[in-house]
Amino acid sequence: GEEGEIISRGPDQFLGYMDPAMDADAFTGDGWFRTGDIGRFDADGYLTITDRKKDIIIRGGENISAREVEEILAEHPKVQEAAVTPVSDERYGERVCAFVITRESQLLTLDEVLEHFKARGVAKQKTPERLEIVDAFPRTLSGKVQKYVLRRGVEKR
Repeated sequence: GEEGEIISRGPDQFLGYMDPAMDADAFTGDGWFRTGDIGRFDADGYLTITDRKKDIIIRGGENISAREVEEILAEHPKVQEAAVTPVSDERYGERVCAFVITRESQLLTLDEVLEHFKARGVAKQKTPERLEIVDAFPRTLSGKVQKYVLRRGVEKR
């Protein structure tokens, strides 16, 4: 099936936030809760979560999955771990920025990344336009990469 935003409603769902502004963002007009997840139903009716809405980069009106770009980057032999975030752009709204921890401190250039994506037939708009090599990622206590910290760091420069 087609991917879309996952929303839910039911008798055990919480009724809302104390802050009306948060309610307006979290609920549709008819009471459906926006989970922040993207997913699709398979042929058997099972729902699979495929991404987080906040991990979608909107470049020139096209939605790009940060997870998809990260998976392609992870296939590169010099990449140990990758995280992808949007960076603001006056023309397109957002552009793809890749943060990479390389294997054994190898050098990796944006040209190598571009060639890697091109060799896999990836659409140009999904290809990272900025590459930041880092030693480590900021993480939550549960080990999740704090992408907002990475993004904030490059947007301050």
